[in-house]
Amino acid sequence: MKQNARKEPSNVVSSRAWSCLVLPLALVLDVTLGDPTNRWHPVAWMGAAIGFLQKQAPKHGRIAQFFYGTLIAIGGGSICGIIGGLLLWFSRRVPKPLTMLLEAYLLKMVFSLGGLLKAGEAVKIPLSQGNLDEARQQLGWHLVSRDTTQLDESQVAAATIESLAENTSDSVIAPLFFYAIGGLPAAYAYRFLNTADAMLGYRDAAREWLGKAPARLDDMANIVPARLTALLMIFSAPTINGSRQNAWAIWRRDAGKTSSPNAGHPMAATAGALEVELDKVDHYSLGEGQRRAHWTDIDRAIWLVRLVVGVAVSIGTIVSLVWQMQHRNRIDSEI
Repeated sequence: MKQNARKEPSNVVSSRAWSCLVLPLALVLDVTLGDPTNRWHPVAWMGAAIGFLQKQAPKHGRIAQFFYGTLIAIGGGSICGIIGGLLLWFSRRVPKPLTMLLEAYLLKMVFSLGGLLKAGEAVKIPLSQGNLDEARQQLGWHLVSRDTTQLDESQVAAATIESLAENTSDSVIAPLFFYAIGGLPAAYAYRFLNTADAMLGYRDAAREWLGKAPARLDDMANIVPARLTALLMIFSAPTINGSRQNAWAIWRRDAGKTSSPNAGHPMAATAGALEVELDKVDHYSLGEGQRRAHWTDIDRAIWLVRLVVGVAVSIGTIVSLVWQMQHRNRIDSEI
């Protein structure tokens, strides 16, 4: 018989046994509760901190701006990772029935499926009613930073679908992926890095060098999540009357057409799954040769996003459950 000293504390085993349910519970909390106000939202705090640091950035000198931006990305990400670790430590010390609920809520704070789906609906509804001006406004408010005032109906639908696809990867799958491999510390660190890229990763005069490190680090962080999202979209294509073969073909052909090394993957897979062309004037055309996007395709894209996230969470839960069972069996065999 092995020495009893090798046996893990029962509270550690218990907390690990419950952890496989954190992912689905976090998803349920997100779609039912939505996002808190900015006053209580950690991502809003991250944005406020980045905005403050941006104001203190060197005004001149590429090297100085580059190193300052690197410090923001690495330093801020590290601090958020530490905060995520402290929050995890605290969640494991509350009364046991609340442990899983608290950890799920803390995870829910760094992704937003419900908010993404509502943004898509906000564009789809006026577009379906023939109110193009309102659809353009909703698209600009919620989903894209480009000028939307001259977009026609099909371009508004295409831009909405593109944003839904890209944000499925960046705002949902990626945080969940990093949680799966590194818990709350990794998820919080990723969310800070992604927010820094969203705020600083532009090529204008003020942010060209300041945002270079956040943008490159965010690109590296999203290499796996973007491609994983694309594969999940390809797998889920038949559920929206799409073709896996076409989704695969368009993904392989068009994923590299965007300036981002990652954004083209979920967008091209979605274009193939929906069998539509997603065209950004003077930038790229994904799914070229297919029909133009229609407002009804936004509805199909919304369902595709739901299915992709559902499949991802289900896979994560099953893998975690299997790992927990194997881990528990090893512990029992060592007692």
